[in-house]
Amino acid sequence: MPLFSKPDHTVSAIAIIDFETTGISPGMGDRATEVAVVMLEGGQVVDRYQSLMNAGVRVNSFITQLTGITNEMVQAAPPAEQVMREAARFVAGRPMVAHNAAFDKKFWQAELARCGQDGAHPFACTLLLSRRLYPQAPNHKLGTLAALHHLPSSGRAHRALADAEMAAHLLAQMQHDLKNRYGCQQPDHALLMGLQRTSRHLVGPYLRQHAGG
Repeated sequence: MPLFSKPDHTVSAIAIIDFETTGISPGMGDRATEVAVVMLEGGQVVDRYQSLMNAGVRVNSFITQLTGITNEMVQAAPPAEQVMREAARFVAGRPMVAHNAAFDKKFWQAELARCGQDGAHPFACTLLLSRRLYPQAPNHKLGTLAALHHLPSSGRAHRALADAEMAAHLLAQMQHDLKNRYGCQQPDHALLMGLQRTSRHLVGPYLRQHAGG
């Protein structure tokens, strides 16, 4: 059964999403097998949605070994269209974030297109943001960044809800650092979008420009 709690959030909430899939590209016929959305507001996780989904495709042994998601689990799951409609209602047009957002954005748009829905939400990317804010990190994988900042772990890596919650904790850390280290009093989604588009050598001027804003 999908994990789906109260849908009432204020406009300041940000939706952090993660997909598990059969491969790397919907353009090559790959489909989603699981989706999770975590709602972050005021630096706190306030709600979450998660469900496996049945897109009528097989899960190969590599993906099963990586994620623990089996063909039996997918076959017993709700239809992909139903799950994506629920996820879209849960997001309700709010700005979105993902770690390596280029990947999740492709599947969000492709799976919603199959439902006849528009997936053109603005996506911020915690991977790109981490490169601007934490250049000292040994790499910018989600697990590495979580360990660097001593973030809580909520389950198995490469499962959608655990990864979405970890990305939400990372985003909350980024917003905290933007506010307390750089003086950006409103580290909202618009600031994040601007920051990830900023060249690394211009990060300092960009953040100074937004300090106190």
